[in-house]
Amino acid sequence: MRTTDRTEISARVLALLEKRFGDAARALPADAELSSALPGFDSLAALEYVNAVEGEFGIEVDFVGDDVRYWFSTLDRTAEYVRECVEDRAA
Repeated sequence: MRTTDRTEISARVLALLEKRFGDAARALPADAELSSALPGFDSLAALEYVNAVEGEFGIEVDFVGDDVRYWFSTLDRTAEYVRECVEDRAA
């Protein structure tokens, strides 16, 4: 599914976090730093999160060209990153 609707993208990204982190993710503010807001969000969990987002949206994250630590540090930033990737792909 290709959408650039930010609200829908945020909901789908949040669902990925809820699947992994359960209740801790449900109350997650969109601008919260995932590494401090989610217990167990370590480097391995971060990599799994990026992989889950790639799979959910059919995008490929550029670990060299993009600042992955920045874009995947909050729900808001991740949603914006995904929206831009989907728009770029559609153009």
